[in-house]
Amino acid sequence: MSDSPISLSESAARRIRALVEREGAESAFLRVSVSGGGCSGFQYGFSLDDTITDDDMVVTRDGARMAVDTVSLMYLAGAEVDFVEEVLGSYFTVKNPNAVASCGCGTSFAVAM
Repeated sequence: MSDSPISLSESAARRIRALVEREGAESAFLRVSVSGGGCSGFQYGFSLDDTITDDDMVVTRDGARMAVDTVSLMYLAGAEVDFVEEVLGSYFTVKNPNAVASCGCGTSFAVAM
């Protein structure tokens, strides 16, 4: 078990490695962020990035890296980033214990104030 406040599933790590390899960018990693918006108040953002900033927390699993800035981390403490493959598509998702509501799209959530 990791001491990190956010974790990365095996499936997500495998997908990050595949994306980094496909892009040919060995220094790239998955950036996960939270911003205001979406139908439930906040929304998750996922992007490939190659610049770590001073306020990033970096999580590594099986050779894959994920970075989360400290502001987003406030909403993601205890969460797990996963990668899901279904008939209708494949996508990154967040299993967030802080979310009290979410919408059907899976990228929007609300927290208790």
